[in-house]
Amino acid sequence: MLIFNHSSILTFTLMGIPGLESQHLWLSLPFSFMFLTILIGNGTILILVATEPTLHTPMYLLLALLMVADLISTLALLPKLLCLFWFNDQDIALNACFIQMFFIHGTSVVRSALLVAMAFDRFVAVCKPLHYNAILSRSLVGRLGLVALAKGVILVLPMPLLLQRLTFCHMVIPHTYCDHMAVVKMACDHTRPNRIYGLFVILLVVGLDLLLIGFSYGLILQAVVRLDSRNAIFKALNTCSAHLFVIIVTYVPALFSSFTHRIGLNIPPEAHILLANLYLLLPSMLNPIIYGIKMKKIQGKVAKCLCKKPA
Repeated sequence: MLIFNHSSILTFTLMGIPGLESQHLWLSLPFSFMFLTILIGNGTILILVATEPTLHTPMYLLLALLMVADLISTLALLPKLLCLFWFNDQDIALNACFIQMFFIHGTSVVRSALLVAMAFDRFVAVCKPLHYNAILSRSLVGRLGLVALAKGVILVLPMPLLLQRLTFCHMVIPHTYCDHMAVVKMACDHTRPNRIYGLFVILLVVGLDLLLIGFSYGLILQAVVRLDSRNAIFKALNTCSAHLFVIIVTYVPALFSSFTHRIGLNIPPEAHILLANLYLLLPSMLNPIIYGIKMKKIQGKVAKCLCKKPA
């Protein structure tokens, strides 16, 4: 057995999707489509929020931060993945692997924290509408963004640092990117601390964040059932619908992918790898579409830009 330590420059080899290597070129087509959709959709909303003064409100500023996290996650994943599919560029240096891991998992934590902040925004909008602007000031939105960023860095940075102490017996990663657990399985050392810490981060991030989101929506539901008017109830629920769709798209595939990776359910490796990619890319692709459909201000601004006649 070959044993690799950190005294030399190490290079991992990404297999891509095991069992579907011959289909990589065809698989690049939907991934390329998702890449373009993510860049155009998220970029459009960011430009609109940046250039339109009427969109400089807490809800849209938090949405813009979510779009930034989605773009960073996508740029950390897809360029290397497409090079692998198009040019069979499988090699990735050890440090580059750890950097990719940090940005992919870090932005996932930031995204989750921003969804909690957006749930708080919806709670204030429905339960305390008269005090909305006083409570959710721009400075508070900025602080919430910084807290989300700090949470991502603090929780994810130990992952590559803990991996630095390991010796690797295997260098071929059966994955399309440097997923934390996939890299941990390459080590020949005792990896229990890495596995425990990875599970701790998932339980802390997803468990705590979903608890806070559930608490916010419990208070929202309590306020909604007290309303007498059907129109008022519909308006309150419609206010939260886009955020609820995004929560479902974000958490359901992520939870399934993470726990099947650890519990080892009998699903084909190629299905697991595809799901691991989709749980990262689907939210980034669907978020602009969901918010674009549900938010009339964004619809109006997009329509205005598209219909604007050249001078």
